[in-house]
Amino acid sequence: MSKTILITGSSSGIGRAVAMYFQLRGWNVSATMRQPDKENELEKLDGVRLFPLDVLDENSIHKAIEGTIQHFGSIDVIVNNAGYGLVGPFEASTHDQVKKQFDTNVFGVMNVCRGILPYFRAKKAGTIINIASVGGRITFPLYSLYHGTKWAVEGFSESLHYEIKPFGIKVRIIEPGAIKTDFYQRSMDVVHRDELTAYDQYVDKTFNNIQDIGNTAAGPEVVAKKIFKAATDRGWRLRYAVGGGAPALLFMRRILPNSWFFAAVRMVAEKARK
Repeated sequence: MSKTILITGSSSGIGRAVAMYFQLRGWNVSATMRQPDKENELEKLDGVRLFPLDVLDENSIHKAIEGTIQHFGSIDVIVNNAGYGLVGPFEASTHDQVKKQFDTNVFGVMNVCRGILPYFRAKKAGTIINIASVGGRITFPLYSLYHGTKWAVEGFSESLHYEIKPFGIKVRIIEPGAIKTDFYQRSMDVVHRDELTAYDQYVDKTFNNIQDIGNTAAGPEVVAKKIFKAATDRGWRLRYAVGGGAPALLFMRRILPNSWFFAAVRMVAEKARK
């Protein structure tokens, strides 16, 4: 019998690529998103079913899980992909913006995990794949709030894996580097306050440098391939770095003194633009 994967945030980017990658390999795909009525491509693929799911609405999470099980007979893997990026000087952010960032990227992941765990625990099997980021273990300027959420996902996932391993449930953390998706356009908000000009010169110098890295990176298919590996691995490996030089960056972070690594980040982020 074909295995079934449920993916949050399937309307674009990594989530959409994952849905298509697994479908091509014969999996049943529950592609969830906030507004499935606006999707007209995935629903045409064999073995794909769309479900509405808002990671901040626990009722919609339960309905999507129950609907997937009813339609496909089971869930074997769940991918927490839905995310949101808030970038810019921290001082320019508002309470509501910070709340939205953590609600989506942290509490949304926790809500979905809480929703699926009773089913996986009863089944004594299942894999939870949380999409973190290379930015969950290293940082770049102007991304303090986004990094804060991804570091939280890393810590949450690492601790969770101890608790649920006795029930046969695996946790995987996917750590993408820069990936060319609409994250750098549609899914990203830039904080700004007209009256706060102290950071303008620094933002002008660094923001586009960091954007350029994403705009010239590999596409989301490389992440989908890594997620497939994580979903089908038989062992208990926790972390999977992928794309955008992520493995190399994490290696450098481990071996270099802080001062050297921070200097390297500044060299890339703060370089003068021609």
